[in-house]
Amino acid sequence: MVDLTLLTTEQRNPESTDLDKMSAIEIAKLMNSEDFNAVAAVHEVLPQVAEAIELASERLREGGRIIYIGAGTSGRLGVLDASECPPTFGVSPGIVVGIIAGGDEALCQAVEGAEDSTSLCEEDLKGIGLNSKDLVIGLSASGRTPYVIYGLRYAGSIGCSTVAIACNKDSLVGKEADVAIEPVTGPEVLTGSTRLKAGTAQKIILNMISTGSMAMTGRVYQNLMIEVEPLNEKLKARAEGIVQIVNQGGKSDNEC
Repeated sequence: MVDLTLLTTEQRNPESTDLDKMSAIEIAKLMNSEDFNAVAAVHEVLPQVAEAIELASERLREGGRIIYIGAGTSGRLGVLDASECPPTFGVSPGIVVGIIAGGDEALCQAVEGAEDSTSLCEEDLKGIGLNSKDLVIGLSASGRTPYVIYGLRYAGSIGCSTVAIACNKDSLVGKEADVAIEPVTGPEVLTGSTRLKAGTAQKIILNMISTGSMAMTGRVYQNLMIEVEPLNEKLKARAEGIVQIVNQGGKSDNEC
């Protein structure tokens, strides 16, 4: 496996060596400044993100699914994005699926050893009936998580399209995928805490893939959530507003 000390996500950030002595506003300013690096890193990999959007769109058109796999923060981000697709785009819960190493228990607390398994992800993917129509997107900030590496390897072996999202260049997960998205976000403010900039970059990319693919497969009209499910008062009001805009030819009240 890769030496962790060689990964940029594991190195010390020289800007935050006095983190324990900083004031609240100094911490806020530093973290805000560092978060700009996450956005800039994503900008550098937009061509690869576009490839992933195209792949996701193709799979959805052909009756396939988008399946996220990951461990820890990366796994939770995949589950989060998947869980938001049904209410936002009106798709069934089985169309975009998030799988985290260790199962639902791992959403709230660490499940020891799950991310290091070389067989667990294959079992999890078989459990949801993975087939060659599906797109599997592996998330790993370090790019060396065995759960994700072997999950992508299995998915590729049965003919699935695959994408890897990591925050280190030339990652092991990237080598297993058809498309490798590798925004280099740099050392974290808190050394090794990839829930920070690396997590932010991964969430930005997932936003792009799910929103882009849904827009390209008819789940969006102009920039409106035409399939939003009115499950509460706010969403009912939003749905009514969308219908009004559509009936006005796609113009909002302040444009009429």
